[in-house]
Amino acid sequence: MKTSLHAQAIIASMRLTRRKRTFADVGKLHESLAARQRPDDAVPPASVRNHVVVEREEILGRPTYTLRPRGASSSRHILYLHGGAYVHQIQTDHWSFLARLVTRTGCSATAPLYPLAPSHRYDETIAMVQSAYKEKLGRMRPEDQIVMGDSAGGALALVLAASLRDEGRPQPKEIVLLSPWLDISMSGSAQEAYDKHDPYLGIPGLLEAGRLYAGSLEPTNPLVSPLNGNVHGLGTLTLFVGTRDVLLSDARRFRIKADSAGVPLEYWEYPGMFHVWMISKIPEAKRATARIAELVTREGT
Repeated sequence: MKTSLHAQAIIASMRLTRRKRTFADVGKLHESLAARQRPDDAVPPASVRNHVVVEREEILGRPTYTLRPRGASSSRHILYLHGGAYVHQIQTDHWSFLARLVTRTGCSATAPLYPLAPSHRYDETIAMVQSAYKEKLGRMRPEDQIVMGDSAGGALALVLAASLRDEGRPQPKEIVLLSPWLDISMSGSAQEAYDKHDPYLGIPGLLEAGRLYAGSLEPTNPLVSPLNGNVHGLGTLTLFVGTRDVLLSDARRFRIKADSAGVPLEYWEYPGMFHVWMISKIPEAKRATARIAELVTREGT
């Protein structure tokens, strides 16, 4: 399928404004932290509050926001884990995407603003995510639970699902991974080639962000690189990725791993799409969102 003109324009804009510099240069990544970790910038904007009900609470001392529909609601609830390479805060595009999904499906969606590196490490982040799950979804029927995340949040979704399995807890009805970052060691043999076509992410910055997040933990540890973890016993998995994403290598390797283990995985690879395109407002994102909405509302598989 041909890439839409709108998507082509976004890619051209990324290249024109040199968006990739933040992740192509370690120094630029560090320079970005102050601006991309401001708490005030992580608040759901007025444009979102105009369409959904927004509730704020704190879990382990961290802000956590729940979006609910203004009209008819369902019992389904999404725990959404945002991306940002563990060093960048949630963005307006995330809130807008969640508001569209809540309005379309009637579900509720909770987004915990988990601790970020370098001030915090993986153990604090995972602990907060686990607490958010137990507080917001833990007492719900499994068939009403959806765990979803993009980029680093996709990895956190898998880590959370694995921890639930290991604790003997039921799996969520759906585990939805959007351009997930599943290996902070960036060990995929094809990633150098994919890097050349990615208008946003870059290997040097991702390696540094992963190092800041993992601290002294080995970067191959499944707690920070769930591609290396056990996939047996996980819930229903769906993965979306684009071919202009350096993380395409992770997605393809995860697909092979799931297939080899006999674990069902619904896999969507969109030609020409960039990292986490599905939260933007382009025709390809609308098609992906329609499928994601079906995953939220469908009966258990």
